[in-house]
Amino acid sequence: MNPQPIKKVLIVGAGIAGCSTAITLAELGLSITLIEKQDQWRFQSSGIFVYSNGLRALQQVGVLPQILDAGFAIPDGKNIYLDHTGAPITNVFYPSVSPGIPPILGIKRSEIHRILAGKLATLGVNIKLATTVTRLNALDPSAPANVVFNDGNEETFDLVIAADGIRSQIRQLIFPEISPRNTHFGVWRSVHARPAHLRDKYMQMGIGKRLGIMPISDDKLYIFGTVPEPGNPWFDPQDWPRIMREKFAEFQGPARTFLDEVSEHTEVLYTVVEEVAADPPWYKGRVLLLGDAAHASTPFMGQGGAMAIEDAVVLKTLLQQHQFQTSVLEAFGTARYPICRFVQDASRKVGEAGAIEDAASCLARNHNMQQKAQLQVDQFYQQLETLNPFKGVTPNHHQETTQ
Repeated sequence: MNPQPIKKVLIVGAGIAGCSTAITLAELGLSITLIEKQDQWRFQSSGIFVYSNGLRALQQVGVLPQILDAGFAIPDGKNIYLDHTGAPITNVFYPSVSPGIPPILGIKRSEIHRILAGKLATLGVNIKLATTVTRLNALDPSAPANVVFNDGNEETFDLVIAADGIRSQIRQLIFPEISPRNTHFGVWRSVHARPAHLRDKYMQMGIGKRLGIMPISDDKLYIFGTVPEPGNPWFDPQDWPRIMREKFAEFQGPARTFLDEVSEHTEVLYTVVEEVAADPPWYKGRVLLLGDAAHASTPFMGQGGAMAIEDAVVLKTLLQQHQFQTSVLEAFGTARYPICRFVQDASRKVGEAGAIEDAASCLARNHNMQQKAQLQVDQFYQQLETLNPFKGVTPNHHQETTQ
């Protein structure tokens, strides 16, 4: 006799992973509570780019038309590679997974959250802001999870999903041995007005540094640069514009105009690059890790958001296949670990290639890119498809849980 099926779910964290999962599971008829520690919807508003596998996942979540309207798609997937002086290296074209889905789209992070929040509202998901978990008793798989919130309320759930990011509070409670690893890289981002002629993605490969340009709407673009940051330096946010200009002072070409624009009036964001490389199981008792809480990646392949959204789609499909039983928790990690680990490893290698700090090796790298960059991109996306058994699966909508 099967135990009581999963009907009532707590999702901790209302980022891309948490919102996407709340949507997909609410469409199954589950009772969803989504909590967020911030007291209002307030998310990093720099840009993000989403490749076609992530856009397909957003289609499965049911928000792709709104995403396409809000962002900036590059129909041919063109990425122009230059060196730091602006001299050309090569052009690479990213693939599309299916007709109607562009190879790559840039969008403001805040726009993704706005669209996901709108979808949550139509589904009537119970959202609680300024809410955290203060006590969690969920390690007995045969009993519901007991949760105490910061307002003193106590409630039970059939499943608790930790979608609260790279520094997950819930992960710390149940897997204290897992913590983010500092990769000793830093990422700088700034948002600018988009000139009408700039319609492709650019990546400038410097000596020890990379700097990219990506349109994110009809009138905006963002630039994003990565630099080695030994140790764990802290920079005063008031100094971010000046430091960003200094870090990339040697870059010319198309980046120069935007770097010169960076000022105290510019949206600038600095983050340390960390990753979470956790082997399965990604669950314990009635708690499941998902998104960055389980498999945060470096940003060099632009796949972090895509992996989180795919998590939501895959969990929905597996819940149906497992008839809403807790066996889904083991199956989820088994299904997602190979592809998430592949992305982590590939992204780390790209970051290391971009961090070469002697000029001769950089010239050799750039020459190698001319010969092999397109092949490497094609092989990466072919392997993503090979590792994703759910690529053609569009979960049923509004299927009620098994009673």
